Amino acid sequence: MSKFHVKKGDEVIVLAGKEKGKRGKIIHVMTEKQRVIVEGLQMVKKHMRKSQQNPQGAIVEREGSIHISNVKKAEAVAA
Repeated sequence: MSKFHVKKGDEVIVLAGKEKGKRGKIIHVMTEKQRVIVEGLQMVKKHMRKSQQNPQGAIVEREGSIHISNVKKAEAVAA
């Protein structure tokens, strides 16, 4: 397992890709794939099968992953 420069709960800025320049909080770190999921960024649509929660089925939007090299820790602003 590698040691990364960010961890769950950190505020990060995206450095590359279509979400470049946006900020968000890390929800999950995928260590094997070297990717992170950032709250509210890289939204993807997922088709959900019929179930008790979704009797009709549904299309839900959730966060997709971003490679860990494309994010940097945001500096905390001193108040």
